[in-house]
Amino acid sequence: MFERLTAGSREVVRGAVEHAERTGSDTVGEPELLLALLDRTGSPAAAALDTLGARRDSLAGELAADRRRGGISAADAAALADLGIDVDEIVARVEQAHGAGALADGARRAGRGKRVRRRFTPEGKAVLERSLRIAGGRGDRHIGEEHLLLALTTRPGPAGAVLAGHGVTYDAVVRVLESARPAGRDG
Repeated sequence: MFERLTAGSREVVRGAVEHAERTGSDTVGEPELLLALLDRTGSPAAAALDTLGARRDSLAGELAADRRRGGISAADAAALADLGIDVDEIVARVEQAHGAGALADGARRAGRGKRVRRRFTPEGKAVLERSLRIAGGRGDRHIGEEHLLLALTTRPGPAGAVLAGHGVTYDAVVRVLESARPAGRDG
């Protein structure tokens, strides 16, 4: 599959690994792929995000907040608040007892200075697999950054939830990409 990635998509994958390294995570998942995608400019995916009004700082901030809450999304936190459970208060208490970022997966790991081979989570791998199927379904021979973005919008995982909260849905991205796609393009 990796031989079908465009140069830009390969940069996204490398960037996702770098994001995992910066946060101290042993794994690369949907959030890291989205952050790496947000780092890129000049691609159809970047243009689609820009057209839809999705801003890097806002999306990255929400992903960081989800990570701090141990993966609990803003929508899940709101649903729990309706049940009388204050997730932010729980996080604050855990961090008071165990240190800042205690619920983030990288904070629990010992040996933070060691070089670790970052593995893709099942969800991260699924994004890459879905991007391959999406590219094929759109008649494209290579997996571009736009296919990675579309794959991130197809599932309700952390990246998909954050994107959807900003109006970046599969259908919205397809509309933007189709309006920008040259007539007769074959991938």
